[in-house]
Amino acid sequence: MTWDVLNVIGTLAFAISGAIVAMEEDYDLLGVMILGLATAFGGGIIRNILIEVPMTTLWQQDILIKVTVLLIFIVFIIPDTWIHFTRAWLNFFDAIGLATFAVQGAMYASVAGHSIAAVIMAAVMTGTGGGIVRDLLAGRKPTVLRYDIYAAWAIIAGVFIGLEITNDPWELYLLSAVLIFLRMCSAKYRWKLPHRYLHTF
Repeated sequence: MTWDVLNVIGTLAFAISGAIVAMEEDYDLLGVMILGLATAFGGGIIRNILIEVPMTTLWQQDILIKVTVLLIFIVFIIPDTWIHFTRAWLNFFDAIGLATFAVQGAMYASVAGHSIAAVIMAAVMTGTGGGIVRDLLAGRKPTVLRYDIYAAWAIIAGVFIGLEITNDPWELYLLSAVLIFLRMCSAKYRWKLPHRYLHTF
């Protein structure tokens, strides 16, 4: 049940995130749909490949795919006066997708009996994969690789679940909420990991 709830929340949040980015880049309706779906399901597809989960599991989410398409269409037609497509909104939905998918991905690998390294990798790729796909399709430098702390929060999810620090459903929901809060703080206050820029001649 916890896995299903986190999967739905993450999918819908990333779908909104992808749709917003597509509209910021002035994509047409088809482009918004494709970018929204790629963002929503990209992380899960990458995770499935890494931990050898059959790709057919994606098509077993028929209802979720239909709901996602409907949600993207609703976001597309909502008037600007109803909702402000600001960076804050994008960061908010992005944070929800990152946190819930990181926890869900880590749970998936942990239940499958994989090592802690695999659990952490599953958390990172599930949590960040959709955002990377979104940014690449939108012609942007992936946030996870450049601007602020992003993947580090997914690593935390992997560590907590891989070491079985969090097991109960309420602990998993709490972990997701904390990660959302930390991601929003890192975006608002521009927390960054150490950078090194190499000048070439």
